[in-house]
Amino acid sequence: MDFKSDSHEHQYVIDELTIKDTWRLFRILAEFVDGFEDLSKIYPAVSMFGSARVRPGDPSYEQAVTIARLLVENGFNVISGGGPGIMEAANKGAAEAGGKSVGLNIQLPYEQKPNPYANVRLNFRYFFIRKVMFVKYAVAYVILPGGFGTLDELTEAITLIQTRRIKPFPVILVNRAYWKGLLDWMRKVVCSECMISPEDMDLIQVIDEPEEVIKAIKKIIIL
Repeated sequence: MDFKSDSHEHQYVIDELTIKDTWRLFRILAEFVDGFEDLSKIYPAVSMFGSARVRPGDPSYEQAVTIARLLVENGFNVISGGGPGIMEAANKGAAEAGGKSVGLNIQLPYEQKPNPYANVRLNFRYFFIRKVMFVKYAVAYVILPGGFGTLDELTEAITLIQTRRIKPFPVILVNRAYWKGLLDWMRKVVCSECMISPEDMDLIQVIDEPEEVIKAIKKIIIL
């Protein structure tokens, strides 16, 4: 083996990756700038999360529509992930009530098509930038049944609040039956083994009725 030649080839690969990483920083910065500019006018807003797999007629879908509509009627705008399912329902309820209906769409290997109800649309290449936008411009989180992505948003929010990296805001789980197993595990296992403190459970509220969701948010957020 020609060691010198191999070393040159290895160095070329490293340099190429470094150049790509440098240009990636410009794309990252551009996404932050676009997000900050477009979302600076949507205060106060509530971020809503849930499964992309539910369809119109599903109880969770219809509940999301109702919550989003009530949020707008009570002076809030609505942010969703911009895709189908609960995201679509949130944007639908907000748009039909005449509010700002924000869709933060993410570029995926399998394309996530933006839903037609978002009247403020942004596209993101990077998940972490999108997550910053959800948190930065929200006065509350409303989380309906969902999968890994929904759990990611839930745990991100309560971690930031728990560690005092952001100002506390309401984090509301909707559908007690769906979330019961997770919350029981948190109390009986995570909390009992001192992985979290008992008061950390107070960071999460569980509310089933749309009207009560709005009351819980307005109790904390004074418009």
